Amino acid sequence: MGSEIGFAIIGCGTIADVHAAAIKDISDAQLVIVYSRNPENAKKLGSKYQVDWTSSWDELKNNSDIDIVSICTPSGTHLDYGSLAAESGRHVIVEKPIEVTTERGQLLIEICRRKGIKLAVIYQNRFLPDVQLLKDRIQSQQLGDVFLADAYIKWYRSQEYYDRANWRGTMTLDGGGVLINQAIHTIDLLQWIVGKVESVSAYTGTYTHKNIEGEDTAVAVLKFKNGAIGVIEASTSVKPAMERRIEIHGEKGSAILKGEELIFWDDGTSESKIDLKADKSTATGSSAPMQNFSLLAHKNQFLAILDAIRNDQEPPVSGTESLHSLATVAAIYESAKTGIPAVLRYYKL
Repeated sequence: MGSEIGFAIIGCGTIADVHAAAIKDISDAQLVIVYSRNPENAKKLGSKYQVDWTSSWDELKNNSDIDIVSICTPSGTHLDYGSLAAESGRHVIVEKPIEVTTERGQLLIEICRRKGIKLAVIYQNRFLPDVQLLKDRIQSQQLGDVFLADAYIKWYRSQEYYDRANWRGTMTLDGGGVLINQAIHTIDLLQWIVGKVESVSAYTGTYTHKNIEGEDTAVAVLKFKNGAIGVIEASTSVKPAMERRIEIHGEKGSAILKGEELIFWDDGTSESKIDLKADKSTATGSSAPMQNFSLLAHKNQFLAILDAIRNDQEPPVSGTESLHSLATVAAIYESAKTGIPAVLRYYKL
C-alpha cells in the first residue's frame, strides 16, 4: 500500500455521497472509482466527484489502484459484496449495520479474517467530540456506577421515503425497520458508552407506514451486563420529529446527549456542570436522512481506519465490535416476536 490509499465505493445511493465526500477531504486518500449495478447511478456519482465509474465488477476488481472498498449497498448485500472485495485482496469498510443478521455478519468477519483483510463498520457517531467526551467521563466513573440509561430516537420518515427505495423496510435487504436502519446508530452509542446489553423485553409495531415488512415503532426495556437498566424508544412515525437523546444516570449525577451535543452534565461538582439552557443542538437526520448532515464524524472514522490499516491494527469499529449493536437489535426483534424477554447471543471470537 502506497502513501496515497486508493478507494472504491460500491453502491451509489445517498450514503455513498457522504463516503465519497469524506474520502475526498482526506489528503492522503484517493477515490479511484465508484460502482453500481445501475450505470446511471454510477455515472452520476462518478461525474460529481470526477472519478471513474463502472457497472462491471471485473473492471473494478482488476483496477490495481484500489486498496480499500467502501460498501454502501443495502444492508442485506454486505456479505456478498464484502466477500468479493476480500477475495480480491482489498480491505473492507461497510456502512452500518454489518449485515441484517449476526450470522451473516459473522460469516463476513470470518472471510475477512481468513484472507488477512481488515474489516471496519461505519458507526460515525462514536467519533463526534461530545460523544467521546461523554464516553470518557462515564468510563472514568465521574458519574459513579450507572444504574439507568435510556435512548430515544423519535424521528419521522415519509411514506415516500420507503416507496422510492424498494429495499427499505424489507426483511431481506434492510433486516427490519427503524431499529436496524435508523436507531442502530444510537443503540451502538448506548452500549458503547454504558456497557453491553444482557437481555431485553420489547414490543414493536408498524403504525403509520404501508407496504413495509419492518417496524416503524419499537420500545424495549434493557438490562445491561453491569446491572444497569434502561429503555430504547424508536420510531420513524413521530411528528414533529425530535432530536436523538441519550440520558444516563449514575450515583453522582446525570448526563444528556441531544443530537451531537452534550447538553447536560451534573456530577455534583459545580465547576463541571453543563446546564440544559446551553442546548444548541441541531437536526441530525431526525426528519430527513441528510438534514444538516455533517461530514466530520465520517471523516474522523475514515482517518482512524486508515491509521489502523497502516499500523496493522484492528480498525475501529471492527466487524466483531459491530456485532454488539446488531445483537441488541436482533434480541429486540426476538422478544417482540415471542412475547418473552430475550438474552443476547454474543459470539466468542
